[in-house]
Amino acid sequence: MTAQTWNAAGYDKNARFVTDLGAPVLELLAPMPGERILDVGCGDGVLTKRISEAGSQVVGLDSSPDFCIAARRLGLEILECNASDMRFERQFDAAFSNAALHWMKDADRVVGNIARALRPDGRFVAEMGGYQCVETIRNALVEELNRRGHDGASASPWYFPSPDQYRTHLSRAGFEIRYIELIPRPTPIPDMMGWLTTFAQCFTAVLPSEERRDYLESVQMHIRPRLCDRSGQWTADYTRLRFWAVLKDLTAAYEH
Repeated sequence: MTAQTWNAAGYDKNARFVTDLGAPVLELLAPMPGERILDVGCGDGVLTKRISEAGSQVVGLDSSPDFCIAARRLGLEILECNASDMRFERQFDAAFSNAALHWMKDADRVVGNIARALRPDGRFVAEMGGYQCVETIRNALVEELNRRGHDGASASPWYFPSPDQYRTHLSRAGFEIRYIELIPRPTPIPDMMGWLTTFAQCFTAVLPSEERRDYLESVQMHIRPRLCDRSGQWTADYTRLRFWAVLKDLTAAYEH
């Protein structure tokens, strides 16, 4: 599978709603002055900055060079690193993540790394794509690739777990789950082609460059009857998985 690449300017244009809708999970984190907090998959740092403004000492982590550059422009401490490879040891009071964990298919490894980064009783608060998130769009992306002779399912970069599935990942790493919920959130999309161009790169990457626009137009045509109303307003079938967990078993974080 080809890795997703990110462009901060394109994200700001086509996907700013993602951070705009991150307020509830940020409220659940409730960052406090003096706390040291790790933001996993910080993107361009918009929510990371809000954590910093609460008085916390925040470190943002992201694998995208362009996102890291954008976040550093906000005056933030940013580490360019994949969450699967980070090696923090008991350095943070809390870990936070918004709209990033569903891009990380090796959930056990990522959650285990986050557990090792936390101090005893450290909390992990996050929101991610949950079970059946953007199911209509994903199915169309997969089916259209299949029609063109490719394995559409293998091109998908997303892991959209149920609460029980992610509860298992968290428990294995030593977390005690205090809250976890699957939240349907139909989301208005200003420009569906912009959304597809921004988020579907792992699908388009398997095609020759000259076929990619036609592929996305075919996908958009396929989903239009279900996701676009008569006025031309698109609404994506988002579902979010939100949770708050506390690290209780320090041994599990190292054993798993």
